[in-house]
Amino acid sequence: MAVPKRRMSKMKGRKRRTHYTALTPTVVTCASCGAPTRPHFACPSCGQYRGRQTRPAAE
Repeated sequence: MAVPKRRMSKMKGRKRRTHYTALTPTVVTCASCGAPTRPHFACPSCGQYRGRQTRPAAE
């Protein structure tokens, strides 16, 4: 079994763990219709992003 030669510092271990993230995506509510959407994405139900119509709404 491999054994580390020296103890790893707290900062070194924490830097390695910076890319560990939760697997569930973040969900926010749309400001115009209140539907759950992903942040920084156009709303799938009303098609608005930051108060502007970006694409046609899904029927």
